[in-house]
Amino acid sequence: MDNKHEIGTLLLRVVLGIVFLAHGSDKFLGGIENTAGWFDSIGIPSFLAYVVATIELVGGIALILGIGTRIVSALFALILIGAIITVQLAVGFIGGYAYDLVLLIVSVHLLLSGSKLLSLGQLFFRGQESNSSFSKSA
Repeated sequence: MDNKHEIGTLLLRVVLGIVFLAHGSDKFLGGIENTAGWFDSIGIPSFLAYVVATIELVGGIALILGIGTRIVSALFALILIGAIITVQLAVGFIGGYAYDLVLLIVSVHLLLSGSKLLSLGQLFFRGQESNSSFSKSA
């Protein structure tokens, strides 16, 4: 049963990473200045467009590779909460915040559970994790 959970979590991690990689790439390829201008027009400081786009792009790659899953998921959750509150809530559920809500819940799941299967982070930090779990059980 645990293996099924890990496979499901892997799928969530990779797909969430692809979605955010695509959104971050789109912000840069579509002209980050346009995104910054839009942020400014809705009352959000324009420099945050660069921050958000970078987190989406780099974080998407990190999730796909399984590096810093919990940290990246927390950052994605903050971005999604901001998007829902500032933009999508006024539009309503359908055509508004429904999609962002699903991405938020996936991010929270990854934040809480992590994802070890086919994860470079697990490969690099395997010894550290076993040491810390040993000291917790002692």
